[in-house]
Amino acid sequence: MADHSTLARPYAKAAFEYASEHQALSEWQAALELLAQAAAHPDMQPLLANNPKVTPAMLADLFTDLGGKQLDAARGNFVRLLAVNRRLHLLPAIADGFAALRAQAEKRVTVELRTATEVPAALQAQIRAALEQRLQAAVELQPILDESVIGGALLRAGDLVIDNSVRGKLERLAANLMH
Repeated sequence: MADHSTLARPYAKAAFEYASEHQALSEWQAALELLAQAAAHPDMQPLLANNPKVTPAMLADLFTDLGGKQLDAARGNFVRLLAVNRRLHLLPAIADGFAALRAQAEKRVTVELRTATEVPAALQAQIRAALEQRLQAAVELQPILDESVIGGALLRAGDLVIDNSVRGKLERLAANLMH
């Protein structure tokens, strides 16, 4: 079966385009995140697994009830479309795709800063400024403590990885020695 992100991409794009047109990005993202949490819940999995006893209309009603006031007519129709197409299980991937499209449109990037020790706020500000200049986007640093880094830092923003960690340097040295 195809990867969830591949199946979810057209739905995320359609939701994003509609939300952009109607200046409702925040509302759509909040609703999608709520629905994604519901779809990812372990108790929901048997219902979403093409259970013949559960009709698409029943699932649509369940999810629109769960969404409550966060689902206006358009978001409710989106849920019904997903239910009819048996795609409600994709809601977590749809929410992730929507968030990525929004961040891209707003020129925002979340960068994971993985270090062995806590990074002082002043150094975080310098790293953020350098990354903003390089990426031409507003950067949100997400510091993560990871002792396996040993020293230095590992920065990850989507596909971009900047590995200046001691562990990375040791792995590169070992690879060079093997050749």
